[in-house]
Order: sequence, then C-alpha cells, then structure tokens
Amino acid sequence: VQLVESGGGLVQSGGSLRLSCEVSGATMAYYTFGWFRQAPGKEREGVSCISTSDIYYADSVKGRFTISKDSAENMVYLQMNNLKPDAPATYYCAAGAFLQHSVSTACSILSKSDSWGQGTQVTVSS
Repeated sequence: VQLVESGGGLVQSGGSLRLSCEVSGATMAYYTFGWFRQAPGKEREGVSCISTSDIYYADSVKGRFTISKDSAENMVYLQMNNLKPDAPATYYCAAGAFLQHSVSTACSILSKSDSWGQGTQVTVSS
C-alpha cells in the first residue's frame, strides 16, 4: 500500500485544515486507515482511525476532528476544526489489513508500524 499525505500548513488557533491521504496499491475495503501525528521529541500518537463500519478518535480530538474516506477516489481525509496551538506536528496516514480487530485495536497496532511516509506538517499559531 502506498500512501501520500498532503494538506498540512500553518493555521491560526481556532482555524481548520483538511488533510488528505492518497491511497494506491490496495483495495480500500480490506483495510483500516488511520491518521497519526508526531511532534518533535514526542512519541507518535494515534489521532483517528476508520474501518469499514467504525471510527476511533483520540480523546484530545473528539468533537473537533472528522475522519472520512472516499473509496471511489482512493482517498482518506482528516477534517480538523478548532485547531489548538499545540507544538508543530507531522501528520501521517497509515493503513493495515486489520479488519478482524476493533478499530481502536487496529489503530494501536498501526501506531507501532515501522514504515511511514513523509507526512504533512501542521503548525497552529496562537
């Protein structure tokens, strides 16, 4: 599976961004997809994951972020609203054939992957 992230940038606190993940080399129906982020000096953390029928959000983003996918366009999105002035972070998209697991378990498994793309950086200014 090849994943290419885009859509990051600099935004003011309270603003919005939509991240995109272009998927190739996979039939999306067979995969769980997720968004993860990593700030300098910190561990990578799961933000949100989506399977065929369920969605997981980290507590820190519930009510503000929305994950979605468009299988016809081979895209996964993360709509981020009311962004907070956290430390800059790089957001990564990930995919795994983990439909046998709950979406939260799949998200945890994906977070331990040792293969990541270039990601897209998000900076929120106060």
